[in-house]
Amino acid sequence: MKISNSPAMRRMPTYLHRLFHLRLSGQEWVSCADLAQYMNIPHIMVRKDIAMTGLAGNKRYGFRVNELIDAILRLVGWDKVSSATLIGAGSLGAALLGFDEFRLYNFVIESVFDSSPDKIGRSIHGHEIYDLADIRKRLKFAPPKVGIICVPAVGAQLVADILVSLGIKYIWNFSNVCLNVPPGVIVQREVIAGGLAVLFAKINKAESGEEIPDGE
Repeated sequence: MKISNSPAMRRMPTYLHRLFHLRLSGQEWVSCADLAQYMNIPHIMVRKDIAMTGLAGNKRYGFRVNELIDAILRLVGWDKVSSATLIGAGSLGAALLGFDEFRLYNFVIESVFDSSPDKIGRSIHGHEIYDLADIRKRLKFAPPKVGIICVPAVGAQLVADILVSLGIKYIWNFSNVCLNVPPGVIVQREVIAGGLAVLFAKINKAESGEEIPDGE
């Protein structure tokens, strides 16, 4: 599934991060210029991104911070609570469990599973780790909306098959493998090494004397 203007959607959490900070500081209004300066991107890019929300600003003051927060949350789908289960409580999975900002996006990890005897029964960031062998029993009658896969690549397809069998149609895949899923199941694949590759491409450009545009 292709989402139009994906780069703009990836910028939305950064806008929200800034807007939440402004709200905490008591600031009522924010302009596109303020956000552009914070993110080091062109002003017109911010204007186009915010236009996606359908929110009309004030020519003099810009946008009300609270209204813009609500508009972005609606655009992304974070205006209502979404539940998730996480499979794989290793280093990456534990890091996701410790990411406090999920609560700002109404994203709640309700259950965590792993197959390692060393992890089962432990608590990580307040989440008890359940045995993966019990996942069908625990989630059969109330499956969450999203399944998060943080297992090694060799086991990712099996985990995906289990999630699909439970009726979970949305998968956030952190395993470096392409999953085979039935029609109607949406997979968002995150490849951490992809970001590292982009960073080093920029490093190569910079070290060769090429100019890298602001915000790139």
